[in-house]
Amino acid sequence: MNQSRNANRQITLASRPHGAPTPADFNFVRTAIPTPGDGEILLRTIYLSLDPYMRGRMSDAKSYAEPVAIGEVMVGGSICRVEESKHSGFKKGDLVVAFGGWQDYSLSDGEGVIKLDSAMPNPSYGLGVLGMPGLTAYMGLMDIGQPKAGETLVVAAATGAVGSLVGQIGKIQGCKVVGIAGSQEKCDYAVNELGFDACLNHHAEDLDEQLAKACPAGIDVYYENVGGKVFDAVLPLINPKARIPLCGLIAQYNATELPAGPDRMPMLMGNLLVKRAKMQGFIVFDDYGHRYDEFQQAMLPWLMSGKIKYREDKVTGLENAVEAFIGLLQGENFGKLVVEVGPDQLA
Repeated sequence: MNQSRNANRQITLASRPHGAPTPADFNFVRTAIPTPGDGEILLRTIYLSLDPYMRGRMSDAKSYAEPVAIGEVMVGGSICRVEESKHSGFKKGDLVVAFGGWQDYSLSDGEGVIKLDSAMPNPSYGLGVLGMPGLTAYMGLMDIGQPKAGETLVVAAATGAVGSLVGQIGKIQGCKVVGIAGSQEKCDYAVNELGFDACLNHHAEDLDEQLAKACPAGIDVYYENVGGKVFDAVLPLINPKARIPLCGLIAQYNATELPAGPDRMPMLMGNLLVKRAKMQGFIVFDDYGHRYDEFQQAMLPWLMSGKIKYREDKVTGLENAVEAFIGLLQGENFGKLVVEVGPDQLA
């Protein structure tokens, strides 16, 4: 069933996964299209963003945001058309970035909804290079990482929605950029298309040795998206006063227990102390939402001039969102993962 004006397709959380999510953890349901009340707008989803943070929202463990309740629609950023408005700030036909979730239609009171140019040629970019991942890459690197010309920047998940932009921004700032990705194809793309100086496959058994060879002057900035064995390879190489923006830990999102082996905490704390390094986590909209315009003013000219290249991994159909999300957590996507939920103009 395609998107229509007769029903609202939704993907809801059926159960909390133990380990990696499975299709059984989701339900695909059809409900009535909601009706906006005073001060509300009815949004129709065109594109849905799939992102690693959604795995955390499936868990009821204490976190920075409330979990998705069992039976509730999965959360997610979306590009939408305003179908009906009872809000003075929006009119029918407006193109917006919202947080509509995994469904065809949603209601909003306008809070956090951002208007886009209604004739934007690539509206899905509002979920990627010009949206949350772009803001995450830019502010995490520039504000926490503070890259300087001549320094060495290492970025994990180097061809993902965030990592691909981090590396390119690092090159613009004059850094040597070394990426870490999950296949030779992705590494070739990072070097040949994105302009990274080097890229290493994290599946290599000698990753530690390869990284040390690629970073003979050590690592000044490490943009952390992954954790696990990638961080284990990076930590011994950090330089005095290194900066580590902590964006994500996708390697452990599906973990059900601590990793086997010796306690790594003393090594981590010792390195941070002796190297006087800074490791700082951040939640992008909580910490940097007020600087969105600053980010846009930098990113848009880079994108238009070709200094920043951007790749999407586009999936068609809301019914394919679950499979695509499970693949995302396994590193199967190549570029920013978006789901084309419905057409720009619905008959």
